[in-house]
Amino acid sequence: MDSPSRIGDRSTSDVVVRLRTQEGRDEWIYCHSFILVEKSKYFADRLSDNWPTCQILDSRNCVEVYCQELDFDHHVNVLRLFYVLDGSFDDLWNGVKNALGILQVGIQLGCPQIVTACVNYLEAVPWEESEEEEILRIVPGMGSEAEPILARLQPVNLSAIRGIFISTLRFAMSSPPYLMNDLKSSAQEQLEYMVTEDDDTPLLIADEDIKSEVKDCVGRLFSRFSKLLEEFLCEPAESVGEAGTMMLFKSYFADFSWVCQLLSKLEIMRVFVNSWVDASDKILTVMQSSPMVEMIEIKVKVVEVVAKVLESIGYGTVILPTSKRLYMLKLWLPFVQITKPLIDSVMTGDEESLAFKIDGELWQSLESTFVSIILALPSANQAEILTEWLENEHIRYPDLTEAFEVWCYRSKVANRRLALLGGSHCAL
Repeated sequence: MDSPSRIGDRSTSDVVVRLRTQEGRDEWIYCHSFILVEKSKYFADRLSDNWPTCQILDSRNCVEVYCQELDFDHHVNVLRLFYVLDGSFDDLWNGVKNALGILQVGIQLGCPQIVTACVNYLEAVPWEESEEEEILRIVPGMGSEAEPILARLQPVNLSAIRGIFISTLRFAMSSPPYLMNDLKSSAQEQLEYMVTEDDDTPLLIADEDIKSEVKDCVGRLFSRFSKLLEEFLCEPAESVGEAGTMMLFKSYFADFSWVCQLLSKLEIMRVFVNSWVDASDKILTVMQSSPMVEMIEIKVKVVEVVAKVLESIGYGTVILPTSKRLYMLKLWLPFVQITKPLIDSVMTGDEESLAFKIDGELWQSLESTFVSIILALPSANQAEILTEWLENEHIRYPDLTEAFEVWCYRSKVANRRLALLGGSHCAL
């Protein structure tokens, strides 16, 4: 039985493949014409009787192939792969980058067996981010043969996007065991990413069906939270400070903070604001039930949510009647006045105090929101709020000086301004 032909065996070789580069690299590789013809259309054409130079002396014994320096090793590897007996290349690619280079050469030289094996390999293995970028740069220009490689990068149809969005939404607003909090946080981040418009258009444009599903999920979240509040209000005060209770509270308020961000992007903040207004009195009762450090950490989360809720009210994103705006102001203004010094007092600058840290911009934003809400109230209500502020020991925050100055100006010129309109008005 004849031994199999081997690349580089000069004793049996009948053709030389001469690899050359513009930089002057020149390597002679001793091959066998029957293998080249079988494995490559390019070599089959070059070694056929129909090739224009076939009658020139030695032209069929030496085939010159010019290539770029970067592709030189890939050409050598392709020639070696011609000699793999059973056509099994699975262990021969040496990574994505090398396989991608071999694929390019395989397509250029018309090597269907190698191209198919390369495509199967690249389609199946994981890619690093840099490899993915390289694939995106090269593969789209290779034609239909290489299309399967890009399957994982193709846009998904709308039905699949909606399905995964809704499934993720339900999980993100559920109450899984604490060990799954990292998964839940990841789900929340990805939901927000899906609907965010950045350099790319949002993955999903929320229609009425999607918004309805979101509203239902928010409703279920608040329903569970309301039951929890009722249970706490019926229990002894000391039970509120139990570790499990604290973790549950923190989890809910962290969810609420994220929900506000999502609903703002979907422009349906009203559903949350209405639920928060209804629950505010009970939330405050629980917040005031324990002065312990763990409750301070929860109050930080509450402040973050309150800032988002009041911002949507103060700047007209959610329209509420005067009575509800006044109600929210009278509830949460004193809470913030008392809570800020409390939070500041436990901020010692060490790692343990990071849980109590609130961004300075949030405090500034909340202060501006209070001013905006106050100035949109009837003047008599403004006077009531400002009087309480001026008599409060926590007058430094929030600083309502701007609201006070505007109220003074409006009140002083009110009769003259309204008289100019031709009406008869009495002071309220």
